[in-house]
Amino acid sequence: MSMFCFQCQEAAKGIGCSVKGVCGKSPEVSNLQDLLIYSAKGIANIIQQNSLEVGELGTVNHEILNSLFSTITNANFDEHSIEKQIRTMLDVRDTLRESNNAAAELHDAATFQVTDRDDMLQKATTVGVLSTTDEDVRSLRELIIYGLKGMAAYAHHALNTGEEKEEIYAFIYKALDATLDDELSIDELVSLTLETGKYGVDVMALLDSAHNSRYGSPEITEVNIGVRQNPAILISGHDLTDLEQLLEQTEGTGVDVYTHSEMLPAHYYPAFKKYDHFVGNYGNAWWKQVTEFDSFNGPILFTTNCIVPPRKEEIRERIFTTGATGYPGCTHIEADESGTKDFSPIIEMAKSCPPPTEIETGTIVGGFAHQQVFALADKIVEAVESGAIKKFFVMAGCDGRHKERQYYTDFASELPEDNVILTAGCAKYRYNKLGLGDIGGIPRVLDAGQCNDSYSLALIALKLKEIFSLEDINELPIVYNIAWYEQKAVIVLLALLYLGVKNIHLGPTLPAFLSPNVANVLVENFGIGTIGTVEEDMELFVGA
Repeated sequence: MSMFCFQCQEAAKGIGCSVKGVCGKSPEVSNLQDLLIYSAKGIANIIQQNSLEVGELGTVNHEILNSLFSTITNANFDEHSIEKQIRTMLDVRDTLRESNNAAAELHDAATFQVTDRDDMLQKATTVGVLSTTDEDVRSLRELIIYGLKGMAAYAHHALNTGEEKEEIYAFIYKALDATLDDELSIDELVSLTLETGKYGVDVMALLDSAHNSRYGSPEITEVNIGVRQNPAILISGHDLTDLEQLLEQTEGTGVDVYTHSEMLPAHYYPAFKKYDHFVGNYGNAWWKQVTEFDSFNGPILFTTNCIVPPRKEEIRERIFTTGATGYPGCTHIEADESGTKDFSPIIEMAKSCPPPTEIETGTIVGGFAHQQVFALADKIVEAVESGAIKKFFVMAGCDGRHKERQYYTDFASELPEDNVILTAGCAKYRYNKLGLGDIGGIPRVLDAGQCNDSYSLALIALKLKEIFSLEDINELPIVYNIAWYEQKAVIVLLALLYLGVKNIHLGPTLPAFLSPNVANVLVENFGIGTIGTVEEDMELFVGA
């Protein structure tokens, strides 16, 4: 076995990738990512054992976020980038240990040494996922780690806007250190898993506030999906501060900017509507980039995951990465000390490229974050009380390339016309162009935004609970039929569990990292289930 990774929904054979990642990452990258996480645990061990003040750690906190974020599925495939980050983390760790006269009883993660890349790869084989032999302990530890990766992604975005919370860093250190503790019981690990969900809610609230304060509250918006005849840049991922800088630097250059995949919801924010060259959205979910990047013709900027290894050298040469992302052979753009990024190489390349080839026309509607839905509350309540709306279906989460995900398109198509879909994340691309109509002016697909905007869906549910004077959120006419793919979906799931949401159906498969016993705990305590056929689930959910 040259590697082992089972953190995403595409884990080989539903067990784990052991030769090469289905995502495309090499064994070397996978193993180095394991070592990077281990080094982060070592830093956490020093901080916890010495009760260091998180507020005084400065860039240590930021390097922890970057390290966790860069190991998310499809974010960074660049072996040298991961190796460089390991060295940075070991330098941070050793300086932290020495400057604080760290306690003698530290874990190996806080003290191990490597001299070169071969040492790193050798050490990595001893500290990966399978180094925890008890499958239930391993399952819970990894569930927590994957939740922390999603949490770090959202905290990283908030940090880029200038917002951060010491409590979130403190919990990340606590949880990382706890995954090294062989004395913790299963019950204690389950409790820590739910606490991870609590801080998942906190970090999404932080990011929601950061985005709304900086860019305004999302508005209901029609987004163009056609093209113009100008050279253009395609921006993908989730980081709105990167988009902000790109729009500022492209203004007046004759270069248009289009969003792709999870950057689509940027169009809903008032601050970006002033840019006439911010044209629309090109294409669909992340996995279709293999063909859509070809027809786009111009350069592509990845601000976060999800990267699919390009099949053509010509496309690789048009891909730029920034932040926690990386891919071998692609130009990486770093920020300076003030956070400014120079996107001029992308802009100059765009000027020499043909305009995008049109692949579709028309518009799609989004922008139904919590403030907009609250504004529609009276109308929604009236529709529910009159029977015009029977149920809401939360179909948030991730899309993916496996054919089983056609289920979500078919399910949305078959939903009776008195049902409304609440969505966030790239799962929306399975049904946001189906033309499902509206109910009394309320669209049947209400898109709240990116995956982190699942927080809006939770707030909407809590608001409806208040309006209808219910004691339990699970009494609402809401069904949770959620698709997952990677670790940001994990933190959203844990957040929902912390909020008390039960009977969530998760698909297209349950995570490979859930051992049978841990899966049973989730089933017994929270009613977690998977999906069946469209016909079976339509009967289950709506009695059709």
